[in-house]
Amino acid sequence: MEQRTTELWHRFSEGLRRFILNKVSDEALADDLLQETFIRIHSKIDTLRDEAKVQSWVFQIARNIINDHYRKNNPILVGEIPEIMDPGPEPDDAMTNTVRDMVLFMDDLPEQDCQALCQVEFAGVSIKDYAEQAGISYTAAKSRVARARHKLSDLLMNCCHYEFDRYGTVIGYHPIHCCCCNRHK
Repeated sequence: MEQRTTELWHRFSEGLRRFILNKVSDEALADDLLQETFIRIHSKIDTLRDEAKVQSWVFQIARNIINDHYRKNNPILVGEIPEIMDPGPEPDDAMTNTVRDMVLFMDDLPEQDCQALCQVEFAGVSIKDYAEQAGISYTAAKSRVARARHKLSDLLMNCCHYEFDRYGTVIGYHPIHCCCCNRHK
């Protein structure tokens, strides 16, 4: 088990650190969250069912660690809301559900599309660097990433109804209760 965790560290630590740093903007905190991520990976390694989906599994753990950090350090998200404020719906709920659904549906994408999204969207690899890693042209890499985003968007929109604000941020989430929702729960 320790050897497997070490392999994952060598394979994903740089990309995970960039991903985490992109979300927290503090190098020391990013290092702490990266360490927490690998502690959780080590403790949960036996729950990994499909070796082909290890990358999305690792990045989901990192996202959960980041979400836990923000929940723990943001009193509004943990219910310590001053009485004079009207809390309304919890602001992170729709986004958390969207991210969860996105990760679940990535398993339905073809492997190379999933790989492209994981590298570019989650690991913070530029499309140019991804093209070099994949051994394809920059134009082909841009097309692959765009196609993967479109496929993932279609999967999400066919499963659930999302409400967006004028900036494209998810502000509401309503399951349609189709077969794909039940399959992923």
